[in-house]
Amino acid sequence: MQTLTVICLNRPPAAVAAQAQGWFAARGLDVQLVQVATSDALRADLASGKADLAFAAVDNLVAMVEGAGADAVIVMGGEGSANELIAQPEIRSIADLRGRITIVDAPNTAFALQLKKMLMSAGLQPGRDYELRPVGSTPIRLQAMRKQKEYAASILGPPSSVIARQAGLVSLGTTQALIGPYQGQGTFVLRRWAAVNRDVLIRYLGAYVQGQRWLMTPANRAQVVALLKKDSNLTDETAAETYALMLGPSGYAQDARLDLDGFRNVLKLRAEVEGQWGGMPPGPERYYDLSYYTEALSTLAP
Repeated sequence: MQTLTVICLNRPPAAVAAQAQGWFAARGLDVQLVQVATSDALRADLASGKADLAFAAVDNLVAMVEGAGADAVIVMGGEGSANELIAQPEIRSIADLRGRITIVDAPNTAFALQLKKMLMSAGLQPGRDYELRPVGSTPIRLQAMRKQKEYAASILGPPSSVIARQAGLVSLGTTQALIGPYQGQGTFVLRRWAAVNRDVLIRYLGAYVQGQRWLMTPANRAQVVALLKKDSNLTDETAAETYALMLGPSGYAQDARLDLDGFRNVLKLRAEVEGQWGGMPPGPERYYDLSYYTEALSTLAP
């Protein structure tokens, strides 16, 4: 049995499903899903070899390549972005965030860039019109907002966004509505690890896609909701709404495909918000290698 360590901020439901259904084990894999509190820790652990694969917002891969010079690559998509800009109850518009504190995981990657772009649309700039404070992963940010009312807003995805709205916090809009298509979470690895462990990676990706297919099969709804409820300690209502969001147009991707239009928007957002590449985003091809994913698909029945 080959042990694989997958580092993540939130446990990927497709991998949880593949574990529960025995699809990893059937391929000789013992998959360990290791959660960390921040994307900084996630990127560092992947780069150092403490983890074999990472599952997170793929902008983290871009940050690894461009900021740290890591030879890493996206090998599979997984999810769009069902995120929302969640705010304290008294906040009625994005403009109301002027002079307030917003919280993020890391200030210059992924969902922080979503938040900056949304506030830019209202003429607000970080450091000048509002404070951007690093706190940690999505569940940590939700907890912080519920405990500390001075934290005015953050980008949250399900189930945290669902729990937030149930607790009285408000949504100021979705990523899809305010930014457009966005490739959210996916799987990425170091290129040298992938080259040496090609067969292992293909087996992992194949089982993951099986998990994604199972999640997206309408006949499995009751089982999927029960799995979400158990794995994330959710109520029936929260698990059901999370399921509905994740099967919506911005949620799970069919067969965990990488959305190239959404990924181009990731690069465009980084160029616009952070000024990367002189404001002109490069082509997406340098950041992904789907040969492993394509071979994994070929091992599965249609």
